[in-house]
Amino acid sequence: MKKRIVSALLLCAMATSLLAGCGGGSSSEPTTTADGKIQIDLWYSGGKTAVNVFQEIVDDFNASQDEYEVATTTQADYTETYEKLQAGIAGKNAPDMALLGTDNSRNLSEKNLVADINEFVDADDEFDKEDYVPVFYDQGVDADGKLFALPAYGTTQVLYYNKQIFADAGIDPTTIKTWQDLEAAAEKITTDSVVGWEPMWGYGNLVDAALSNGASLLSEDGETCLINSKEWVDVWESFRKWIHDDKIMKVNSGGQGWEYWYTTIDDVLQNKAGGYTGSSGDQADLDFNIVGAIEQPGFNDNPSAPTADALQLVMLEGSSDEEKQGVYEFMKYFTTPENQAKWSMATGYVAVRESTQEVPDFKAYTDENPHALVPLQQAMHGTSSLIDPTGGKILDALKIAADQVELENVPAQEALDAAQATAQEALDAL
Repeated sequence: MKKRIVSALLLCAMATSLLAGCGGGSSSEPTTTADGKIQIDLWYSGGKTAVNVFQEIVDDFNASQDEYEVATTTQADYTETYEKLQAGIAGKNAPDMALLGTDNSRNLSEKNLVADINEFVDADDEFDKEDYVPVFYDQGVDADGKLFALPAYGTTQVLYYNKQIFADAGIDPTTIKTWQDLEAAAEKITTDSVVGWEPMWGYGNLVDAALSNGASLLSEDGETCLINSKEWVDVWESFRKWIHDDKIMKVNSGGQGWEYWYTTIDDVLQNKAGGYTGSSGDQADLDFNIVGAIEQPGFNDNPSAPTADALQLVMLEGSSDEEKQGVYEFMKYFTTPENQAKWSMATGYVAVRESTQEVPDFKAYTDENPHALVPLQQAMHGTSSLIDPTGGKILDALKIAADQVELENVPAQEALDAAQATAQEALDAL
């Protein structure tokens, strides 16, 4: 009966919007494998290293018990996963579980297309909510208390610096406490052949620095967009000045796929830049004989507060009860401290369980490689992924403004005023 009610509701949603879809699996009967296991279909994405490690954990889960078999399908990136998932829901060909970014998970939850995991957590005496890093766990909980996703891993942007270049310039990286300290370091480093610092292309670095200047996306009542406030403008104008006027920073842009990202990394590894701001997930691609890692600093006298984003596992509502239980069992398995340690050591992404730090292999690894702890330490005081109530229109406006500031040398006030007008119009239309 519950299944028929859910299906009816989802069919209504599809009539309203194709993107709302009509549920996950097409039958209340679970799919089984040739050897009688309940098959759990999982869609996810990641770089080469991440995909390989993820699949290893899936294989270990499948071998660890006789009831469930997780079958994986990889996508090009998180965006493609979400797009194909929407099409799969509409065509009644969705998986039972998917790995998504927070915005996408929340959008599906608001359309009642992903299940509330609370019923499984409440029935599980072994589930330890308090051990999950709050900034990651809380991103899967909506205002009504629905647990629409569990965090699989976290990501946050940290500072990677070239050890030799910093040493030659007489700069102690532990003294970088503010963006103004980094500005001074970049000035000392910059020569005809070396640029002081390379922020990663996109709005993310600029948003992080603004949050570390006390900025907010919206007013407390949620009615006013604040992205052209002084807290935003001062930060974005500083970056415009550092890039275009002072030329102590540079942004690589364009190219195919992640080309700009790897160009930035290569500049630092090849001694062409003093450092860059990049993802915790970059650690698998870096040579830490050449680079070190430190947390993002605050801006002026404000504390550091960059975003710490969760990548989340969701349970599709249209799956059978048996398949949902299998999804939950895999979610628990992937987020054990031991598997989080394995994942974090191999990929550089941030563990979502605090007790990961107590896993012997992880503790030994981080004692020898202290850079591996930097993202987790930063996440402890990070800001949750920004929630855009307009479905992405505010963030899209910020992306346009960031390109104008970083690439076109448009004054920050002008770029953010235009973004504010677009964003407020979208907010008012809700």
